[in-house]
Amino acid sequence: MSHNSFGKMFRVTTWGESHGPAIGCVIDGVPPLLELSEADIQPWLDRRRPGTSRFVTQRQESDQVRILSGIYEGKTTGTPISLLIENVDQRPKDYSSIAKTFRPGHADYTYHAKYGIRDPRGGGRASARETACRVAAGAVARKVLGPDIVIHGALRQVGEHSVSDSKWDWNEVDNNAFNCPDADTVALWSDYLDGIRKAGSSVGAVIEVHASGVPAGWGAPIYGKLDADLAASMMSINAVKGVEIGSGFGAAALQGAESADEMLPGNDGPNFSANHNGGVLGGISSGQDIVVRFVVKATSSILTPRNTVDTSGNATEVATKGRHDPCVVPRAVPIIEAMTGLVLVDHWMRQQAQCGTFKLS
Repeated sequence: MSHNSFGKMFRVTTWGESHGPAIGCVIDGVPPLLELSEADIQPWLDRRRPGTSRFVTQRQESDQVRILSGIYEGKTTGTPISLLIENVDQRPKDYSSIAKTFRPGHADYTYHAKYGIRDPRGGGRASARETACRVAAGAVARKVLGPDIVIHGALRQVGEHSVSDSKWDWNEVDNNAFNCPDADTVALWSDYLDGIRKAGSSVGAVIEVHASGVPAGWGAPIYGKLDADLAASMMSINAVKGVEIGSGFGAAALQGAESADEMLPGNDGPNFSANHNGGVLGGISSGQDIVVRFVVKATSSILTPRNTVDTSGNATEVATKGRHDPCVVPRAVPIIEAMTGLVLVDHWMRQQAQCGTFKLS
């Protein structure tokens, strides 16, 4: 299996399966002499781990991370950093009924068509369990970027219920299980997801991330665009089916005078009248907030019976038992933040390599 690595100068390779003995990653390109320990990584994993509320899978994983290499006397050595997260609550038997059956909407069939074999235990590499490795690597990326670049995500929409910009409050995000920026919407989403969960089904959602403090100049024209790499990183997350930068598809309804964010003189670069372009122009950061959102489809592992075929091509019916998310996005906010950090640190290093003009504190 190829294509398990991400990034150019700050490069992450993940490994492991959902119900195997462990998952982990190797991070190459981390600068030396950076103070780093498990304590810098664990809080971000705790935000993503399963079993934290009734709205996510009840699989009980502590997601305790261990640093196996690349650290000496509490500092990075410039060599590859290997991170290990043991799986402690595997239940492969939950998936015995689908070992020879394809779940509609899942990657079961396409994995089988490509490789001629697949790991049915929770989807193997097609499971969101792999994203814990991304969150761990993203924590290291945050350490490299430093405190001046702030990355924060929130849940924008669950099913047909969304949060309007007028009610958006970043201070509310950490006060609820949904990472919701509006206190009034939490109760609505709670009741809505309770109904979805009890019906044995699932629902999709939209997540948004902002990155503040990114200076103008990161990214490159044509084949190294910052927004292109951000979009690719988001699409690499399981179940993501669409990405928007700035106004995204809403830009189709804007006329030229509206979508062209006006510029006025400022003390440190221009002041922009709006941010319809999501902080990226021509593939290069403008100094504004980077704004990205993605849509994730409903979880394919559901109790509702669905028509499908088995590995021999025979018609059958499938209903997935076990522990699954009625909506994956409450735990996906740390993932979108991590992927944003990984892209940004990679582009910072590329900028340093070519131009060497920007420094982080």
